[in-house]
Amino acid sequence: MISVCAGQGRDLIDVVTNHPRRGDVHARLVELDARNAASACQAAATAGLDQVDVVVGDAAFTDHYQEMVPADLVMLCGVFGNIADEDIERTVAVCPQLCAAGATVVWTRHRGEPDRAPLICDWFEQRGFERQWLSEPNAGFGVGVHRFTGQPQPLQLGTRMFRFVGYDVLRRQDAHAADTRGATGSSSHSLGGAPLR
Repeated sequence: MISVCAGQGRDLIDVVTNHPRRGDVHARLVELDARNAASACQAAATAGLDQVDVVVGDAAFTDHYQEMVPADLVMLCGVFGNIADEDIERTVAVCPQLCAAGATVVWTRHRGEPDRAPLICDWFEQRGFERQWLSEPNAGFGVGVHRFTGQPQPLQLGTRMFRFVGYDVLRRQDAHAADTRGATGSSSHSLGGAPLR
């Protein structure tokens, strides 16, 4: 298992701790914030999960996943709501390098406007992933699950999948773009503001 932008590892550690096959699980959690990573390390140690590896680093770089891919489970929780659309698509495009055949990808993204979940599903499905589940728009949360039915690809080291922009910045840019479209009558999509790269 790998977890991208793992935070304190709660998405993974809490589940694995009580799983009957916990001894079979090998996981790498990558988190930039050293305090969150330390909490994840402590939680794994308290649970006796010696096979959970926590890396302090920029989860956007593929180098952090060496020797752990292809993985059977890839967690992209808290990522897609904090990066630009083109970086979501780029990250999805890298997923065949992270996934074993039959692997599951779990991802999150809010379902508020602009709702990118259908587009994210399209991007996954164009790259050999089959949709298993997507939360309803009015569920109050956004979670997608895709299964990789394609052929795993070699990991390309030195690749940056995304740049973390932040939810608040993206919301301001989306609001600015909506205001601009309203003022000009244009229906074309723009992130607005300064370039994100």
